[in-house]
Amino acid sequence: MWFTSTFVCDEEGEIPLCIALKVVGSMDAHPSRYSATVRLQPHRQEVIQELAAMVRDLLMQFYRATHFKPTRIIYYRDGVSEGQFATVLAHELRAIREACMKLEIGYQPGITFVVVQKRHHTRLFCADKRDQVYASLRNTNHTNADDRVMWSFGQFTQLV
Repeated sequence: MWFTSTFVCDEEGEIPLCIALKVVGSMDAHPSRYSATVRLQPHRQEVIQELAAMVRDLLMQFYRATHFKPTRIIYYRDGVSEGQFATVLAHELRAIREACMKLEIGYQPGITFVVVQKRHHTRLFCADKRDQVYASLRNTNHTNADDRVMWSFGQFTQLV
């Protein structure tokens, strides 16, 4: 099962709340179908306060759709400042585990927690122009990058 979370805030408005905090989860093994859950959260708060309830809702929807519980969860978390990595990891990983335990005692799927830093402005381009998919200079197509290794999307999904 794949999860991703996103904050949608009114940065310049008068409302001191995030307009929406959404967590989206896959509803099949491929993943090609998704469901979302939305909550309000105080403005400028990095840690997702109601993540356990949100993940539990999505796990229940996944079970209703597939008739099995996921054995692995991949959680993508974007928009975390460098100074908050440890806090976000500790709180949100605990919340995901708590959601699993509330469904069934002893239910502990493998969890991969991927964090993307705020305002990193990283763009990846092909070193060899012949590898470009389009004539324009676009980001690399369907790859995930490490310092030295590149995986295609299919290879990445086999890793997890």
